[in-house]
Amino acid sequence: FPADRTTEIGQLISSYLGREKNLEDHTIHLLFSANRWEHVPMMKEKLQQGITVVVDRYAFSGVAFTSAKGNFGLDWCKQPDVGLPKPDLILFLQLNPEAAAERGNFGQERYETSSFQEKVLQCFYCLMEDKTLNWKTVDASKNIEDLHREIKSIAKKTMQEVQNKPLGELWK
Repeated sequence: FPADRTTEIGQLISSYLGREKNLEDHTIHLLFSANRWEHVPMMKEKLQQGITVVVDRYAFSGVAFTSAKGNFGLDWCKQPDVGLPKPDLILFLQLNPEAAAERGNFGQERYETSSFQEKVLQCFYCLMEDKTLNWKTVDASKNIEDLHREIKSIAKKTMQEVQNKPLGELWK
C-alpha cells in the first residue's frame, strides 16, 4: 500500500500532494511517517499470520523525497521511521527520469518534475549504501511481463530465505 489517503492524516497528505494545501516541509515529512505508523499493528498482525506484506514506497521514499529538498539530512529524515518493521526485501524499480516523465499523469502532483526526481534518485542511491538492508535493483524499462517475472522470482527467493527469520526493526 502507498500512503493511505483515507485516514485523516492521509487526507492531509493527499491535499498537499494535489497542491490544494501547503504544509511546512518538516510537517509533511512527519505526516507521511505517521501515516506509515498507522499501519504497523495491521502489518505485524498479517506477518504473524504468515501473510506476505507488500508495501509501495515505505520509509525509504519519504527519506529520499524529503532529503532531496536540500535542507534536510538523511539522518534527520530517518528518525521518525526508526523502529518500523524492517523489510526483508526492498525492490528499487530503476527507470531514467526521462522515461518516467513520458508515463501517464506525470507532473500532476507535487514533486513530479524531472529535476527534482533526479535529486530524489541520488538520495535513493545514498540509501542503497546501507548494507544492513536487502536492496535489489530491477530495470523497470522492460516490458511488463518480463518485469513481473523478474520481480516474482526475486520475491519468491527472498520469501524462502526469510521464512523462519524474526521480524526486525528498521534502522535500529
